[in-house]
Amino acid sequence: MTVNYKPQGVCVRNIQFELSDDVVSNLVFEGGCDGNLKALVKLLDEKPADEIISLFKGQTCGKKPTSCMDQLAIALETARKEKQ
Repeated sequence: MTVNYKPQGVCVRNIQFELSDDVVSNLVFEGGCDGNLKALVKLLDEKPADEIISLFKGQTCGKKPTSCMDQLAIALETARKEKQ
């Protein structure tokens, strides 16, 4: 399933990914820190959602209470709930 998620409280405007058999692929961040996010996309391709969530849930950015990666974890949790 293709997921489009509008994150809250971060520079990224949209997070898009495919979630199939609980594995993430075709991850795209629109906006945000381009170089860092491109590197993370390469590292996270074909990773299980559980692994990504456990790595990044609760991650903050500067003084913000969240981060792009925390928002990805939230997007994954939301997509999994909607899929059920």
